[in-house]
Amino acid sequence: MKQTVEYLVKALVDSPDEVQVDEIPGEEATTYEVRVAADDLGKVIGKQGRIANALRTIVKAVAMKDKRKVYVEIVA
Repeated sequence: MKQTVEYLVKALVDSPDEVQVDEIPGEEATTYEVRVAADDLGKVIGKQGRIANALRTIVKAVAMKDKRKVYVEIVA
């Protein structure tokens, strides 16, 4: 799952080598914290958060196969 998030985010940004995805396991859900370069933050969030919401939707759909609960947070 971490590789999926990383792949999608790297495809969106201009500096893919600065993308960092941290997996934080929890009791009920797993959280993925995405860090990107300051210049790429707007590209990952998108207008009115549309790209961020689409990213979350894709990751949740993939997680549903394994009956897991995941969250994606974009950290500045």
